[in-house]
Amino acid sequence: MMVRCLCTAASLLALSAEVAAYPKDGYPETGIRRLEYVRLIEAGELSGRGLPWGATLNSDAVDIRFAGQDFAIPSPDEPLSEQLRMLLGDKADAYGLSLLDLSDPNDIVYAQHREDLRQNVGSVGKLVGAVGFFQALADAYPDDAAARHELLYTTTIEADRFSHSDHHTIRLFDVQNRTSERRAMRDGDQGNVYEYLDWALSISSNSAAAMLMRDGMLLRGLGDQYPLPPEAVTPYFQSLSGKQRTELFQATFWEPVSRNGLSLAEIRQGSFFTREGKHIVNGGGRSYATPKTLLELALRMEQGRLVDTWSSRLLKRLLYLTDRRIRYASSPALADAAVYFKSGSLYSCAAEEGFKCGAYRGNVRNYMNSVAIIEDSSGERPLHYIVTLISNVLRENSAVAHQHLAGEIHRLIMARHAPAPADAGAVSDPGE
Repeated sequence: MMVRCLCTAASLLALSAEVAAYPKDGYPETGIRRLEYVRLIEAGELSGRGLPWGATLNSDAVDIRFAGQDFAIPSPDEPLSEQLRMLLGDKADAYGLSLLDLSDPNDIVYAQHREDLRQNVGSVGKLVGAVGFFQALADAYPDDAAARHELLYTTTIEADRFSHSDHHTIRLFDVQNRTSERRAMRDGDQGNVYEYLDWALSISSNSAAAMLMRDGMLLRGLGDQYPLPPEAVTPYFQSLSGKQRTELFQATFWEPVSRNGLSLAEIRQGSFFTREGKHIVNGGGRSYATPKTLLELALRMEQGRLVDTWSSRLLKRLLYLTDRRIRYASSPALADAAVYFKSGSLYSCAAEEGFKCGAYRGNVRNYMNSVAIIEDSSGERPLHYIVTLISNVLRENSAVAHQHLAGEIHRLIMARHAPAPADAGAVSDPGE
């Protein structure tokens, strides 16, 4: 079954080859210092590794593509679904996958394999945390985008015990002195809300995500009286009973799931991302998602229906990869594509003869989860599709497996939209 939308391929995917790097205009608007660091590298003013072409779009080119549309995911296309199953091979039972090909707005096609497979999606759940924060922000300032931006830009978050602890590192760039440091977050580290969003989503810092969830709860509880001064934060949480903290957590991060048309039975973030955050606030449930529900979330974002158009556009820009590409996003096949991406993993090991435990190679569990929106204008026909992929393939490097599948899926989409070959037996009319 196909779905049509009221738009054109050109309007959806016009990507100029002459655009400046996205970070060039990102820092003045957001205050995200990492973006200025990357811009200076791209400009040759600092040493460092440059970005692939697909990561160099400016902010005007990074936008939601189906604003004002409300079409639903169509029924699965069985031939394309079978092609996906063939790509997964004999490990297919360990995967769940949803794919929505948006490249032709007049022929939108969906394919899936075990779309309802549910598991803990690790850091992909930070998307749910971000939605909760943006929903609280929209509720506090429902008709005032300028006030929302002002809050994100001028509000300083200072890391406290909610951030304990995390092995992920954050980029700390001194814009004036042009010095950079990458390390784990420490108490007292400061950034505005935009920067904490970037640390949580781009670099996937658990500490930053926990601080955002703390402030999301404060914003939900206080409304336009947010923020509190740092010395008032601990007394605020101490004034709430354990039950009240749980209720506030669920009002902040569970209620927006339902309000945005998603099912809590299929997607939920049940706790903080740090041990101390979990100690202070009991979220009250497990964390999980399915491929199809993650796809629904991404599609609603593309349609401007995740909280609202302003929030959807900002969230997509925050997911645009201008840092090191990893896992699914690191496929060489995607080098020229714009990639909007969130990944999460959970693995654990037990003693086993002949097996050596390693990163993303668990033998007890080996969860790897990827959400990716791909926009590629490098070929003859622009490509635009959403992939959500979860897996639990034991004893194999799941990061490499997702990277490999990214290339295979991209080639599959390219083949679907390849120009029809000319008929070698056709004879043209010399009068034409």
